[in-house]
Amino acid sequence: MKRTVASGAAVAATLAVAALALPDATAAAQNRPHASGPHYYTTKTPYQPRENPRDYQAAPKGFTPVFTENVARHGSRAMTDGDDGDAVLAVLESARTQNALTPLGAQLGPQVRTLLTGASTIGYGSLSGRGAQEQRDTALRLERRLPSLFSAIVAGDEPIEVETSGVARAVASADAFTGGLTAGDPALAGLIQAPVTNKDLLYFHKQPQNADYQAYLAGDPDLAAVIAETDGLPDTAKAATHVVSRLFGAKFVKAMPSADRISFARSLYELYSAAPDLSVEAPGVDLDPFLAPRDARWFAYLDDAEEFYQKGPAFTGRTITYDMANVLLDDLFAQAEAKADGTSDKGAVLRFTHAEEIEPLAVVLGLPGSAKSADLNRPYTYENNPWRGADVAPMAANVQWDLYARTSTGRGAQYLVRMLFNEKETAFKTSCKPVAKGSRFYDLNELKRCYDRA
Repeated sequence: MKRTVASGAAVAATLAVAALALPDATAAAQNRPHASGPHYYTTKTPYQPRENPRDYQAAPKGFTPVFTENVARHGSRAMTDGDDGDAVLAVLESARTQNALTPLGAQLGPQVRTLLTGASTIGYGSLSGRGAQEQRDTALRLERRLPSLFSAIVAGDEPIEVETSGVARAVASADAFTGGLTAGDPALAGLIQAPVTNKDLLYFHKQPQNADYQAYLAGDPDLAAVIAETDGLPDTAKAATHVVSRLFGAKFVKAMPSADRISFARSLYELYSAAPDLSVEAPGVDLDPFLAPRDARWFAYLDDAEEFYQKGPAFTGRTITYDMANVLLDDLFAQAEAKADGTSDKGAVLRFTHAEEIEPLAVVLGLPGSAKSADLNRPYTYENNPWRGADVAPMAANVQWDLYARTSTGRGAQYLVRMLFNEKETAFKTSCKPVAKGSRFYDLNELKRCYDRA
C-alpha cells in the first residue's frame, strides 16, 4: 500500500513542537528525591471524580429519576507482567557490578523489587486494592446522588443488571461496585443480579466481527508510520539520556547504545505510571524521584499518542478505531428506551469493561476532549489536540446516563437524560439540543434524533 503520511522529516518537524512547551525544572528540583510536582500517568492515572455533586444542576421541575445505567472501566490494577521491572533491574545490576550507580540510582532497585512483589502477590493484571476501593466509592456516590431512585428500586423490587467483559479485573470491579451499593443500602443485595459475561458488548475489540480493527492494529501502514516517527523524535533520545544520566555514572551512560537508553527509560516510565495503582500492595513505593517531570511528560506523550491512534479518534476521515463502539451506544439507548416505554422493569444496568471500549465510546458520544482526530500530515501532539488518556480513560473511568421522568402533566410521559463522564455533568455532542440553554438535561427523543437512533 502506498504510504500516505508526511515524510519523516516533515512529521518530525511538526511533532517537535510538542517539546517546546515542556515545563523546565531547575536542576535541583530534577535531582531531588521525592520532589513534588505534576504527574504524568496517562491511562494508568488512579481514578478521581471530576466534579463535586454540590455543583450538579437540579432536574427540571416535576422530573424524578427512574433509571440509571453506566459503562465503567475496571479500577486500578497491577501491570500485566513483570517484563519492565525485570528489564530495569537487569540494567541496575549491571551498573552495580561496575560501581556505576549514582546515589539516586542506588535507591531505585529496592523500589522496583517492592513494586514487583506487590503486583505478583495479587497476580499480574489483577484488580488492586486501590482499584476495588475506587469502584466501591463510585458506587456509594451514585447512591448518594440518586437516593430517591434507589429507594424506588427497593420499594418496587426492581432488578439491577450487571454485565462484564468476563476478564477477571472487570468481574472483580463489578463485585467491588455492587459491594459498595449494598454497603450503602443492604436492601439492594437481593436485587443485584449475578454478573453475566457479554464480550460482544464489553470486549468488542477482541471479537471476530471486528477483525478489520485487529488488522488495523497489526499492520496498517499509516498507523505503523506515525507511531514509529513519533517514537523516533530526537526528544525521545534526549529524554532517555537525561533519565539514565541521573541514575548512572558518565562512563556507563556513554557505553549504553541509544536504543538501550530509550528501552530502559520507557520501561522505567511504565513502572512509574503503574506504581500509584498498587499503593495498597506496595505502600511506600514512589518512583516520581527517578523521572524528572520533563522526562515523564515526554514519555507520557508517547504513550498517549499510541492510545490516541490505536483506540481513540485517530486519523481524520477514518472510523476504524471507534465504529465498533456503536454497539455500546446502541445498548445505552436500548436500555433507556425500554425503561421509558415500560418494557423493562430494571432499576439499573451496570457494565464493566476496559480502556479499549471506553476510548472509542467517548469518540462516538462526542465527549469533550475525546473526539478530535488528527490529519495524516499534522500528527497528534499535546499542543494541537486536547485528547489525554488521563482525562478520557483513567482507571475506573465511567460514563453514566440517568433517566428522569415526568408523568403528571396530563400530556403523557416525558423522559430526560443527564450524562456524567467521570462523574462530571457533561454535555452531549453539539448537535444535541438540551431542554434549555446551558442545561445538562436532554429529552430522550432529542438524543435519539441527534445520534441517529430515531
